[in-house]
Amino acid sequence: MRSAPVLSAPRSILGGVGELDLHFLGHSTVRVELAGHTVLTDPLLTDRVGPLRRVVPAPRPETYAGVDLVLLSHLHGDHLHLPSLRRLGPDVRIAVPRGAGAWLRSRGFRCVVEVVPGEVFTHGALQVTAVPADHSGHRWGPRLTHGPDTAAVGHLVEGGGRTVYVSGDTGLIDEMSVLGARGVDVALLPVWGWGLTLGPGHLDPVGAAEATARLRPRVAVPVHWGTLALPGAPALPRMRRLLAEPPRAFAAAVAGRGLGTRVAVTEPGQPVLLPAPTGAP
Repeated sequence: MRSAPVLSAPRSILGGVGELDLHFLGHSTVRVELAGHTVLTDPLLTDRVGPLRRVVPAPRPETYAGVDLVLLSHLHGDHLHLPSLRRLGPDVRIAVPRGAGAWLRSRGFRCVVEVVPGEVFTHGALQVTAVPADHSGHRWGPRLTHGPDTAAVGHLVEGGGRTVYVSGDTGLIDEMSVLGARGVDVALLPVWGWGLTLGPGHLDPVGAAEATARLRPRVAVPVHWGTLALPGAPALPRMRRLLAEPPRAFAAAVAGRGLGTRVAVTEPGQPVLLPAPTGAP
């Protein structure tokens, strides 16, 4: 593993986004198949996490079979979820923000790599760069001081001539423009959360559209929506709207700004429909 500046020489985005398969499993969990590897982001694979309940079916085991790399953006329980990680086995390779490695190893996970923004590691044919994020990284939330505490990160995953930006939970940051200059094929961007309101360090549909303007990806995939709610909350009309509307509001905001990014709105549990490579039949 090495440290490197986030900014590198700009590269041309290749036509289309072929040789890349994505499956949105819900919340911030996306299965990314790229360059012969299967990556899972912030795995949440169960029916519940703490007081939150899943409002869509949990992923079937075959949708997370064969995972060889896990990317964890931060330590909150809906992103670093120990019961879900245990379903992947103790030997799956896990990238975690620096400062949480010993904590995770003490819970039985044997292959842990720690990163801070700017650090790069390779995983077979993949190169993964940790990038900044604006979000609380404490395991139990920003008001507590006990327990593991790290800086939240995003990830830039490169392989096979394709680049995927996985933001994790974040607010808007200047580094998004730097990543846009570098070149992003697909950006996985949060557009809401699990409640009636959003706290600091999150993107709503308008904020995610601004992130898209800075990143300039070919495709943006809205995540972190439509999956979790507190018991009884879906009975509220406003909560029902918030479980469905944010990705569509995001797509409308991107279109309204005349951005050249295609928004691939994908329901939790479904494969992401990406544009075919240029020249494909």
